[in-house]
Amino acid sequence: MPTPTLRTERLLLEPYRPDDAQASVSLLTDPEVGRFMGDGPLTAEEAGALFERLFTKVYADDLFDVWAVRRDGHYVGHAEIKRTGQVDGHEIVYALAKPAWGDGLGTELAGALIRYGFDALGLPRVYATVAEANHASLALLGKLGLGHERDITEADGTVTRVLVADRPPA
Repeated sequence: MPTPTLRTERLLLEPYRPDDAQASVSLLTDPEVGRFMGDGPLTAEEAGALFERLFTKVYADDLFDVWAVRRDGHYVGHAEIKRTGQVDGHEIVYALAKPAWGDGLGTELAGALIRYGFDALGLPRVYATVAEANHASLALLGKLGLGHERDITEADGTVTRVLVADRPPA
């Protein structure tokens, strides 16, 4: 099933378009945005290759849902929900460009991903993995009801927190 378009009060989540390449690369190469993502900010070459794989692999093979996030028609971030090796289920992933920080959009975006996991995908649990040092995301996800499940000590000694939310009772 192709990635659907989602709407929140202020955001539009829709499948990426080829003309989103520059904005996506800028987001994923920004040192402040990328410092807590995976192994850190990507190089322009890595981000460009990742963007191409969205079309040639992720969308082409319908692997998982991934969205360009827009506010007032402008690209402001990235969002996805997918199975990962770090959790026993689906994990939400999101990033916002710096101009979109501090306005509650992260909470709105993460909340939409969690609801989509429960309502559209029928998941019993939704996970997030967050660097222990990423206090803003930990607070945001805590506000949305995700609780601490366990910690993962990474090869470099840093700690990743595994957070989880259970589907609310019907």
